[in-house]
Amino acid sequence: MSEQHKNDLADFLRARRAALTPQETGVTTYGKERRVPGLRREEVAQLAGVSVKTYTRLEQGESRQASDAVLEAIAGALRLDETDRRHLARLAWPTPLVRRTEPETVRDSLVALAEDTTDKVALIAGRYMDLLAGNRLAYALFGLPSGRPVNLVLRMFLEPDVRDLFVDWEAEARNYAATLRVATVTDPDDPRLAELVGELSIKSPDFVRMWAAHPVGAWAYGVHEYNHPRVGRLTLVGESFEVAGEPCQHFTFQSAAPGSDTADRLRRLQALAA
Repeated sequence: MSEQHKNDLADFLRARRAALTPQETGVTTYGKERRVPGLRREEVAQLAGVSVKTYTRLEQGESRQASDAVLEAIAGALRLDETDRRHLARLAWPTPLVRRTEPETVRDSLVALAEDTTDKVALIAGRYMDLLAGNRLAYALFGLPSGRPVNLVLRMFLEPDVRDLFVDWEAEARNYAATLRVATVTDPDDPRLAELVGELSIKSPDFVRMWAAHPVGAWAYGVHEYNHPRVGRLTLVGESFEVAGEPCQHFTFQSAAPGSDTADRLRRLQALAA
């Protein structure tokens, strides 16, 4: 395990431990003054039914001897959800990734599928959260010229107009940071990922704040609300799928409920983008 993986594992466990209170977990404090927020190491170990030494070694990034049962017990003690549990497993037992050196591209058949979709937003994002392909609705929704290369996570945090586009920018931005976090764990030595995190850390205090909390997530199902400057409020349901043969690429569709005001506005946006 690389030093970066050890650090990521340690930071993740500390962040989740700090987010829990004794009151939430039923830990008895006996009225003692607590100098740090969250649970102590020995309290997590007690809740998990493992020794303090075992938990401490894990929080120090030493996971080679951690069994399934130990990780599951600690995940339960820290009240990790399914996404966090998978992330913990990735950190504890990293799988080597074959990194490609050539520019990231999308199969022609997938580009055609995205571009031929007219009744919903369709886009394909890559390993570094670049917008690799999309239909006219996708570019119109994000206020971009059709086909313009753009990095979605940089745009989310660094372009002021994006804050006005999303009804709940904070939640959307946190999801982007969470997706980037998973990518960095999959390949912690990737220079472009390090460059992305570095640029965001320098230029965006909001990113620094969110990144410190170790959010974890991935492209998935969710409801997205927009205040679009040309057509008004849009409520879209998003579904994302991993591209077969390209596990770092995701195909995302965002659609409106049939017969809804959003469906009418989406048709209007499609006409404006034609």
